[in-house]
Amino acid sequence: MLEDRTTTAHPGGWPTAYPEGYAVVDVETTGLARDDRIISAAVYRLDARGEVEDHWYTLVNPERDPGPVWIHGLTSETLAGAPLFRDVAEEFAARLSGRVLVAHNAVFDWSMIAREYARAEREAPVRQRLCTIALSKELGLPLANHKLETLAAHFGVVQQRAHHALDDARVLAEAFRPSLRAAARDGVRLPLLECRPLTEWSASPTIGRQSTGGYRGAAAWRPSRKRPACPYPNPGRYQEGEPLKQGMRVAFSGDTSTERDLLEDRAVEAGLHVATSLSRLTSLLVTNDPDSGTSKTVKARQFGTPVVDEAAFGQLLRDVEPADERPGAAAPAPERR
Repeated sequence: MLEDRTTTAHPGGWPTAYPEGYAVVDVETTGLARDDRIISAAVYRLDARGEVEDHWYTLVNPERDPGPVWIHGLTSETLAGAPLFRDVAEEFAARLSGRVLVAHNAVFDWSMIAREYARAEREAPVRQRLCTIALSKELGLPLANHKLETLAAHFGVVQQRAHHALDDARVLAEAFRPSLRAAARDGVRLPLLECRPLTEWSASPTIGRQSTGGYRGAAAWRPSRKRPACPYPNPGRYQEGEPLKQGMRVAFSGDTSTERDLLEDRAVEAGLHVATSLSRLTSLLVTNDPDSGTSKTVKARQFGTPVVDEAAFGQLLRDVEPADERPGAAAPAPERR
């Protein structure tokens, strides 16, 4: 119903419920796992109507190997003299404070930022985030896929240095501004999600695994919550070589290098249904150990459910096919925690 997707506008045409400001963010990291670190960060601050106020960029010494240098180009030598995250935490917080965090695949950037602040025994001043992938879907943009470069090309934004935090943030800000204006023009409710900061970081071993540092109760560093129902019908099983489609039921089993909550959030934001158990209706099982004897892997073999590992699933998430129908054009349900 149209009223579910719209929001009241000012007499001048701008929705009254829209945020007062945005922080368009990009972070480059040593990897994707819970123990990986931020190595550079950039923020473009935008006002309520998307006008650029200023921008900021910093390198960050991760105090470890920089990870995939061939992607981000930042070597150990380059980062050796960079400030530690705790040294830039206050300035970073000032850039984020009172604003909605905007990022491309925002759950990832937010998770990395929240963990860095937890390590520094501080709290990131972010209460809401907006994913530009989710916004492009709300707007129905005719994109071949949901890569940043594709979104940028749609709006005629030229990328100069891919995987450089400052240039990625610039490109995203320039693509977000017309998206925001289009949403305001059509009265589309922005797909805002709540951000819950981490507050506990311990130098002692985490529960369930040996480590030199980690979150207390690493498997449950966020409060458990019931996820909203997937708004799309189940299109059936995943077919090898084909893309995932919104509405597919995905189950996870066993250990993953990326936090389970983060993987599940990515799946939900892509329009997939995260299943807590495996049945004949499950479209796909994600596991790094398909030969294990867990109940899900046993049932997957029994039912003939397709199985992929975490890396393959990450690739598939980059280009999830839209559902055949958008049921009821309902507003996205809020993330519950």
